[in-house]
Amino acid sequence: MEAGNHTAISKFILLGLSEDMDLQSLLFGLFLYMYLVCVIGNLLIILAIISDSHLHTPMYFFLSNLSFTDICFTSTTILKMLVNIQMQSKAITYEGCLTQMYFFMIFAGLDNLLLTVMAYDRFVAICHPLYYTVIMNSHLCGLLLLLSWLICLTYSLLQSLMVLRVSFCKETKIPHFFCELAQVLKLACSDTLVNNILLYFVTGLLGVIPLTGIFFSYSRIISSIMGISSAGGKYKAFSTCGSHLSVVSLFYGAGLGVYLTSGTAHPSRKGSIASVMYTVVTPMLNPFIYSLRNRDMKAALRRLFSRGAYSQ
Repeated sequence: MEAGNHTAISKFILLGLSEDMDLQSLLFGLFLYMYLVCVIGNLLIILAIISDSHLHTPMYFFLSNLSFTDICFTSTTILKMLVNIQMQSKAITYEGCLTQMYFFMIFAGLDNLLLTVMAYDRFVAICHPLYYTVIMNSHLCGLLLLLSWLICLTYSLLQSLMVLRVSFCKETKIPHFFCELAQVLKLACSDTLVNNILLYFVTGLLGVIPLTGIFFSYSRIISSIMGISSAGGKYKAFSTCGSHLSVVSLFYGAGLGVYLTSGTAHPSRKGSIASVMYTVVTPMLNPFIYSLRNRDMKAALRRLFSRGAYSQ
């Protein structure tokens, strides 16, 4: 690459989901609706858990943190997209792009690790019920949450600092609706071998190890449930982890599909459309999955609404 093709860029262009101007109003309304549903739904989950002493257990402690993470995860990408559509601009500053990548990696990683910790919580509850309160004590829960944050903060900071050493060409169009690290690195003129090795190694590590932990937990859970003699007992055991399993399937199904195709030499909009599934749709559906399939959560939400009605 010739030196003349290098430039100190000040902004990137996010091509978004479509360049058709007639679709922009539809996209704005659709994503604003999904964003509001996601934020309100997850806030209700958090408020219900905080306000109901019956839900002050490890399972709901991690669920409230997952809801908080989902709000931040979706806000990191969708708010900028909505602003750009409203302002009829596709630009994002270099600093803004780095900031968006940093927080996106933090909250995507947290979603991943929290789902793994929640699988471990269900494994202990079903396979070792007599020792559940001893094993899943408040100290361990806090430690698991702190460790998840430290891993994500460290990885995101490392990746962001590595991007600073990269120089970019004049072509700064990103075929996505947010600054995704893999897509940004494809615009580089300088050597990105170290960046790509780190990206795919750590992404694989943070994908394979948690997913292996989830598979192991559920293999033991299913084995324990099959040993229960009564049909009612089996149903109750399955119902306690059915919601979590649904969310795991949605998140990993969409996320792995996107990252398996992100290494193509000629990225298309298909990847960005698929990204909508795990950045917007899954966080939006989480409150419905956990509330509709969980009697304790439905009861807590009813009490929350009734308190709100009485206070008026």
